[in-house]
Amino acid sequence: MSNGLEKAYKNLSFLNSPAARHIRILCEYEEPGERFREHNVRDTIVFFGSARARSVAVCKDEVAHLEREIARNGEPHVHHELEKKLKVARARQKMAHWYDETVELARRLTEWDMARQGPRRYYVCTGGGPGMMEAANRGAAAVEGGRSVGLGISLPFEEKLNPYVTPELGFEFHYFFMRKYWFLYLAKALILTPGGFGTMDEFFETLTLRQTGKIKKNLPIVLFGTEYWDRVLNVDAMLEWGTISEKDLLLFHRSDTVEDAFAFLVDAIEQNERDGR
Repeated sequence: MSNGLEKAYKNLSFLNSPAARHIRILCEYEEPGERFREHNVRDTIVFFGSARARSVAVCKDEVAHLEREIARNGEPHVHHELEKKLKVARARQKMAHWYDETVELARRLTEWDMARQGPRRYYVCTGGGPGMMEAANRGAAAVEGGRSVGLGISLPFEEKLNPYVTPELGFEFHYFFMRKYWFLYLAKALILTPGGFGTMDEFFETLTLRQTGKIKKNLPIVLFGTEYWDRVLNVDAMLEWGTISEKDLLLFHRSDTVEDAFAFLVDAIEQNERDGR
């Protein structure tokens, strides 16, 4: 018989309080794990990259639209604002081909996976947002029956999950560290497309875990887009100053084409399977 009092596990005021933080953390550990088991997701191929990237077609239209607006509008303050937007749009346009290449790489990996004998194993996994994340989910969705994971994060300026994430494999995290746990726990390969601080954070944490042996599995990592990565990531300087070792350079593979990245990843994954890893 109910006495009309509220049960503690239904008390939202308590569950959202500092005192229940450990419970919320535990939920972000247990609920994704249960859902992954339910849908038989054991292994992922993770894509990281900029949320600001757009496709070649979208960027071309955006730049053309802004150029027309600037030509039509002569008011100085409006003209100035449009020039600022055009600068951003042109920067995005410079990166746009990597969006399209990421779509194709994710498509080919999904197609390869679904054509294999035996149970479905390697799901494309992203942060679920726009930009390069959207591109990878979009590539997986382009294959008939293709499914992919989106590990979203609640941010004041972030959009909801992109529409290409498989609905039952879409997640919304509050804690970055729990989200990163699920990125790496299931990952059997990692692709770093051009990205900003968040991508760097994810990349360097992964390298640190690999370098220190905290991640024991052989995890192939691809830096996709050498022009970008060679400019923003000077690991040769780290080697010159003695802050990393020569063998640390073997922790990742630079790639400039879908064909090269695809071949490297498939070879590495299949070798790990033969080695029982």
